[in-house]
Amino acid sequence: MDLLLILTYTAFCVAIFKIFKIPLNKWTVPTAVLGGVVLIGSLILLMNYNHPYSENSRKYFVTTPIVPAVKGLVTSVPVEPNQLLAQDDVLFTIDPTPFEAQLRSIMARITETTEDLERARTLQARGVGSDRDVDVLEARLDDLNAQADLARFNLEHTSVKAPASGYVTQVTLRPGTMAVNFPFAPAMVFVSNEDHFLVGWYRQNSALRLQPGFEAEVAFDAVPGIVFTGEVHQVQGVIAEGQVTPGAALISGQSSRVPGRIPVLIKITDPRYAHYKSHIPGGAYAQTAVYSDQFHHVAIMRRILLRMSSWMNYLFPFH
Repeated sequence: MDLLLILTYTAFCVAIFKIFKIPLNKWTVPTAVLGGVVLIGSLILLMNYNHPYSENSRKYFVTTPIVPAVKGLVTSVPVEPNQLLAQDDVLFTIDPTPFEAQLRSIMARITETTEDLERARTLQARGVGSDRDVDVLEARLDDLNAQADLARFNLEHTSVKAPASGYVTQVTLRPGTMAVNFPFAPAMVFVSNEDHFLVGWYRQNSALRLQPGFEAEVAFDAVPGIVFTGEVHQVQGVIAEGQVTPGAALISGQSSRVPGRIPVLIKITDPRYAHYKSHIPGGAYAQTAVYSDQFHHVAIMRRILLRMSSWMNYLFPFH
């Protein structure tokens, strides 16, 4: 953007020299250059500070790793990629045979223990049975009932279901795969059917000019030539570079060399966005600008430069 200002000023100077036939000498040329440095430098400083710009903004979305509660052989995968699902729709099923067998075994032991307990209570009532025998059998029955509840839970979760409304964008799971209940090896990644959120990453120099309610504009690479209006919804109070977690190592200044950027959540309010929303995928890249309540006359430069950058999105990089 700074280059665009310099080129504009250069074109303006060339036009002035041509129109007024100003001679090129050791006085006029340095004056034009020095004037450009002072003028453009002052405008850029005022614009960058009071109306910050982020060339690194992105549309984020939430995913849920699908990890089965039980381990087993996958028998079916009825879900289709990118098919909208309702909560509790089946994603895939695991062979229930071993879990059914386990439940039957426990239920048989429950039946046997229940019969033993009834006999022990009868003997106890007649005064010939031991109180301890009754207590032991009651405790054993409680333990078996708990095991049965766990077995039913495992059997129920051989059918892995959607945690919410959404879809699975990539389905690489196939019948015959061994699904494991290990958190670092999800069988699928589920994308929740909820609104995506746009975050602009702003330099800390502009922290005083980033406030909720300030006007914002967004230019997506996916929609060249169009700038959407919006507003600052939230300015995050923490930066990832300052995060501290429990560990054996002490905090070191060596890990704080990168200053980090302030995440700013931007809400798009432009009615045109509803038409283009389905064409802008989650994870799409964008450029954003925030317009503070200071130096309003300088904001026009930011608006013009952002629109020029948006039109540049019609050009494709050669890589």
